[in-house]
Amino acid sequence: MVATSVAMPFVAGWWWLRGHVVRPDAALAPRPRPEAVLFDRDGTLVVDVPYNGDPDRVELMPGARDALDRLRAAGVRIGVVSNQSGVARGLLSRAEVESVNARLDALVGPLGPVEWCPHAPADGCECRKPAPGLVLRAASRLGLDPRRCAVVGDIGADMEAARAAGARGVLVPTPRTRREEVAAAPDVAPDLASAVDLLLDGRRPGEPGPIQLTSPTSRTREEAIA
Repeated sequence: MVATSVAMPFVAGWWWLRGHVVRPDAALAPRPRPEAVLFDRDGTLVVDVPYNGDPDRVELMPGARDALDRLRAAGVRIGVVSNQSGVARGLLSRAEVESVNARLDALVGPLGPVEWCPHAPADGCECRKPAPGLVLRAASRLGLDPRRCAVVGDIGADMEAARAAGARGVLVPTPRTRREEVAAAPDVAPDLASAVDLLLDGRRPGEPGPIQLTSPTSRTREEAIA
């Protein structure tokens, strides 16, 4: 229920944004399907509970499990890239971060590489988003060029990290996403299902899916005779 209520305020606002944000690449042909999709964790796959170290408080965002299942079924690999500055701030232990990651894995199935940054913003590390380090590390663990990856997240730092690494970025906004972040994003989808549509077959939100043609071999005997 909480996850749904978190998502609903944005759904209404999506139509405003869809009418006011013009994508410079809107007329371009669909880009190739990525070989891997790297997800932000908090606010993207799970409801954002600030500095959460309790696995029992992990709650999936709407459509998270289905989105990951669809990617796996399509042969697209997945991973997670997450800032966890609570460690540097003394609000979380590394073990607590790992326990939350393990709970997420149990809820959605195998996550692939999970890369997370324990540093604070002032530490000047190369891994904390919007720096590209987490994306580069995850891509390396998958044996992929980062340009063959996509990053899905809910804030501008996720998109900037993707851009810096050479990966494709898809923003799935929540109520905490700023409008300027939406305007600057290379691609925007109102939910995870739409983000997967966009990445798998190039469908933008609101566009119909590919037409499913009935194979002659699937017709009934009566239809074939007619």
